[in-house]
Amino acid sequence: MTITLDTEAVYILYTLKKAGFDAYIVGGAVRDLLLSNSDRDITITDYDFTTNAKPEEILKLFTDSFYENSFGTVSITREHLREQLDISTEKKNDVEDAGNRVIDVLNASKVHESLNDAFSLPADTGPASKDVFEITTYRSDGAYTNHRHPESITWGKTLDEDLDRRDFTINALALTIPQSILTDTLGKKNLPALTAYSPKEYTIVDSHGGQEDLSAGIIKTVGNPNQRFTEDALRILRAIRFSVQLDMQIENETYEAIITNAHLLKHISAERLREEFLKMLSSNFPREAIEILDDSKCLSALLPELLDAKGVQQGGHHTTDVWEHSLSALAHCPSADPIVRLATLIHDIGKPATFKLINDAPTFYNHEVIGSRIAKTISRRFKLSKRESERLFILVRYHMFYYQPENTDASIRRFMRKVGLDNIDDILDLREGDRLGSGAKKTSWRLEEMKQRMISQLHQPFEIKDMAIGGHELMEELGLAPGPELGRILKALFEKVLEEPELNTKEKLFPLAKELL
Repeated sequence: MTITLDTEAVYILYTLKKAGFDAYIVGGAVRDLLLSNSDRDITITDYDFTTNAKPEEILKLFTDSFYENSFGTVSITREHLREQLDISTEKKNDVEDAGNRVIDVLNASKVHESLNDAFSLPADTGPASKDVFEITTYRSDGAYTNHRHPESITWGKTLDEDLDRRDFTINALALTIPQSILTDTLGKKNLPALTAYSPKEYTIVDSHGGQEDLSAGIIKTVGNPNQRFTEDALRILRAIRFSVQLDMQIENETYEAIITNAHLLKHISAERLREEFLKMLSSNFPREAIEILDDSKCLSALLPELLDAKGVQQGGHHTTDVWEHSLSALAHCPSADPIVRLATLIHDIGKPATFKLINDAPTFYNHEVIGSRIAKTISRRFKLSKRESERLFILVRYHMFYYQPENTDASIRRFMRKVGLDNIDDILDLREGDRLGSGAKKTSWRLEEMKQRMISQLHQPFEIKDMAIGGHELMEELGLAPGPELGRILKALFEKVLEEPELNTKEKLFPLAKELL
C-alpha cells in the first residue's frame, strides 16, 4: 500500500543514511502508517527512529538536537527541522471551534476582562510530543528490577536486537527507504509537506509477525507475555489502551498474563497511570476500556472507588445499578475531553456512601457533595493539574443542577457563575451522558429552555466591577471614606443588580445606595 510521510521524517532518514548509518522509522509510527490506508481514522503524530549511530554521532548531524536521557534517545523539534529544510514554520490556530458552544464567549460581542483567562490558550510550556522527533540508537536492555526500566542498556549492532526488546508485535515494525529515493524527494525545489511512497519504494522489516497481527486485529507481546509485563508493568495498560484505541483484541495468552501481573501496576508512577488512563477515556471505546480494566483486575490500581458502585441499586427512572449507569453514561457522553469523560464516569461515585432505604426506596442524599470530595482524592492520586482538578470537582459537584421555568434570571446567573462559563458546555455534556445512560432522551424541554436563558444572560453583570458605578463614585456621591461600610454598600447593590439587571444604571443605583446608608 502507498504510505505518506512528513518531509521532516524523510529528512531524518536521509541525513542518517548520507552519513553512512542505518536509519529506520520504527514502532507506533509504522503501525499507524500501515493502518492509515484502512477504514480507520488514524493521524500520524509521533515519529520514532532507530539507527546504529551513537547519540554523540546523531547530535553532530542535526543542529539544535538535544540528548537528555540515558536511553540513547536524541530529540529534535519539528520547528528546527523545518528551519534546516527552509520550510515555513507557520502554525495553524488551534483554538477550538466555538460554533456549537452554548456559551459562545469567543464569538460574543462583549467579553468581560474577568473571563479572558478562561478562554485564552494555555501558556507555552515547550513543544508538544507531536512536534518532537526522537532518534534512538539500537540497544539491548539489561535486567529489569523495578518493573519499569532496565538497570542497564547496551548499544546494539543490528536492527533485530532493537526490535526484540519491543513490547508488542504491532510495534516491532521498522520502515526504511533507499537513499536514492530520499535524495529525489529532497531535491525538489519546493519541498512538499508530505510525500507519498509506493510499496516498491520502501521496505518493512517485520521479524515478529507484526503485520499479520495488525491485519488480524490482535494485540500480542513480543516473546513471553509474563516476562514482558514483569519487565515493565506499564505495558499492561498500554495493551489495554491499544485495544480500545485501535479496536483490536488482546490475544488470549497476553490477556491471561495481564491478569496474572495486574498487581505490578503498584510500581508505576501516578503520572504514567494517568497518561494511559486518560488516553483510554479519549478513545472511541471508553466504556469497553473500563470493562477490560475491571475484568483484568487492573481497575483497582486506577479507580478503586468505582468498584463500590457494583450492585448499588437505584430507584426512580433508573433501571440499573450505579456501576452500569456510570459506564453507560460514559459511553454516551458527547465530549471527547478526557476530564469531562472522567467526570461523567464518576458523577455518581458518592452514591455508595450515601445509600439509604426510605420507605423501601433507595435515596442518595448529598451524593454529589460526597462525590466531589472523592473527585478531589482521585485528582490527587492522578496528580492532575490545578485546572483539571477544579474542572473535575465542579462537574461532579454541580451535576445535579435543576431548572424550573419560574427560576429567576438571577438564579440562572448564579448557576453560571458557580459552574464557570468555561465549564457550562462540559456540564451539559455530562448531563446528556447522564440522561442517555439512564435510558432517557438526550435532552428535555426544560434543559433546552435553560440553555436559551443562559445565552440571554451572557452579557449581564457577573462581578461588582461590572456595575455602572464604582467605589470612587460612591465615595464622592455619598461622602464616604474607604472602608467596610463602602464594601457593604457595594455588595448590597450588586445583589440587587443580580436580581434586577435593569437597575444597573447610575440614575438608579445612586438613590439605592443612599437608602442603604
